[in-house]
This record gives sequence, C-alpha cells and structure tokens, in this order.
Amino acid sequence: QVQLAESGGNSVQAGGSLRLSCEVSGWTDQSYCMGWFRQAPGKEREGVAGIDSNGMTSYADSVKGRFIISKDNTKNILYLQMNSLKPDDTAMYYCAIEGFRPVSMVVAVNGANAFGYWGQGTQVTVSS
Repeated sequence: QVQLAESGGNSVQAGGSLRLSCEVSGWTDQSYCMGWFRQAPGKEREGVAGIDSNGMTSYADSVKGRFIISKDNTKNILYLQMNSLKPDDTAMYYCAIEGFRPVSMVVAVNGANAFGYWGQGTQVTVSS
C-alpha cells in the first residue's frame, strides 16, 4: 500500500522560509515522478515543483528561483525548500507520486490529474 505523509507546514511572515517533507512508503517501482502541488481556497490544485527518478526537476514560473525540490533516496523523503515566501504562496501543499512520466507534467495545466497517489496535505500560511 502506497502512503505519503507531508509535514513542515506552518504560519510564517512574508520573506520567511519553510521546508516541507513528504515521507513515502510502499512504492516499489524504481522509475517514478513525484511532485508538490498546492491548492488555495476556491482555486484549482496546481503543480509547484516536480522531480523524477533521474533527478530531473521542473518548477512553476511563480516559484522559480525561490523553491527547491529535492529527494533523499535513502530515506524515501521528498522535500520542498521554500524561500522568500509571499502571501500568494498560502495554500494546502500536497505531495504526489506516480509511475515515470515527463517531469514537466507536474507543472502543466491539470497536471494533478496524472497522479494517483497523494498525501493528506500540510498547510502553509504566509502573512504580509
């Protein structure tokens, strides 16, 4: 059974930083694509950053230069380092995993539809 568990969400002031973690268990395929997504109230779920099993990454334009996605293969943990946070970054953040596919799909329109395994989310609130 595949399980994903996010942590690290918090309330911060604009300009601050947070690091989100996503612990993955039960995934056995050596080829995969993982992503961080976010959903603000009244908005569609959007891809923030993706990484595949080869280490290729993708980022939404809105977070390029501020967020960094990485993974620790020994611990099966996905990270999202978020710097220079803005109020617009306020959302519930989710991690997801699926079999190998172009990492660009994470940040494509409706990219979330390509992922079948999700965590429960962790809330990030950025105040001005």
